[in-house]
Amino acid sequence: MSKIVSEKSNLQVLYEDNHIIIVNKRAGDITQGDKTGDTPLSEIVKAYIKDKYNKPGKVYLGVVHRLDRPTSGIVMFAKTSKALTRLNKLFVDKNIRKTYWAIVGNKPQKHQDTLIHWLRKNPKNNKSTAFIKEVPNSKKAILNYYLIASLERYHLLEIRLETGRHHQIRSQLSSIGSPIKGDLKYGFDRSNKNASIHLHARELAFNHPVTNNEIKITAPTPSDPVWDACTL
Repeated sequence: MSKIVSEKSNLQVLYEDNHIIIVNKRAGDITQGDKTGDTPLSEIVKAYIKDKYNKPGKVYLGVVHRLDRPTSGIVMFAKTSKALTRLNKLFVDKNIRKTYWAIVGNKPQKHQDTLIHWLRKNPKNNKSTAFIKEVPNSKKAILNYYLIASLERYHLLEIRLETGRHHQIRSQLSSIGSPIKGDLKYGFDRSNKNASIHLHARELAFNHPVTNNEIKITAPTPSDPVWDACTL
């Protein structure tokens, strides 16, 4: 059995119609192909569509947005060029509401807050640094969080993004002293065994790009003891 066929069988489809398909990405999957040569999620979804509908030739699939490799959760693809154009406009116009869950080791000082920073990306180490004031080549980043649950060692935050910047949640939470569990790059003290981080794209809400019906999708969290304990 080839790798792509094996991974296709593990694909968790959350929503599908003639225009879009939404899946629950596993931590470790890449959304699109990169220099690693690993099979990207986009190719796994194409294989799923080709097999399910017995499609001859190449399958069209438009990448609407991406998640960092160690992150899990909702990823949406367009099945037609018409849907891709309209979905891209929804993102540009900020008419799509994205909600994330993150588990951190250090409880934020405030139960809920709006974080405003200016992020500057360093392509050499693929990392963004958060500044409290605007600096050259930086972009304004805004997110809102509130504390959902607390365990003895970990705390679950719900996050709503107002902007979409490179590593925004990871960088901004780290800047207030609450790096995400497993995120060595942004200051957590140890990695997760599977190289994931405890950041999950939990919910996506938008009006369908063709039918205009309201769509709201929720992705189950990965199955591990910390996620399970925080979400009981």
